[in-house]
Amino acid sequence: MNKFLVFLFFGIILLFYKKINSRKTNNIKLNKFKNKLQSKQSNIERIFLREEEKTFSNPNINIYIGFYDNEDIINRKSNIHRARLSKFKKSKLNGEMIFQDDEQRIYKFNNGKKIYL
Repeated sequence: MNKFLVFLFFGIILLFYKKINSRKTNNIKLNKFKNKLQSKQSNIERIFLREEEKTFSNPNINIYIGFYDNEDIINRKSNIHRARLSKFKKSKLNGEMIFQDDEQRIYKFNNGKKIYL
């Protein structure tokens, strides 16, 4: 009878131990995904992506490439500019509207004259 009670006692302890450990084993990838969605840096990146998407979809929005912009920002802005030229055949860069003709030549208007770049 005492052996039976000892085995029963250890069995109950084993069941509680498994139940406690099963709560701790969550999916690691799921936790990383949740943490990324809840982080401030991720929210900031989403805001910038929305702003870039808005700029990409409208060729009349000015893209200003400044003197103090770093290389990554300049590359991103120039890629948006080139994509707008390909899609809309026009894009505004640093306050000037730049156009692309059917032969892929780039030009701008100055006093009503085409100036090829």
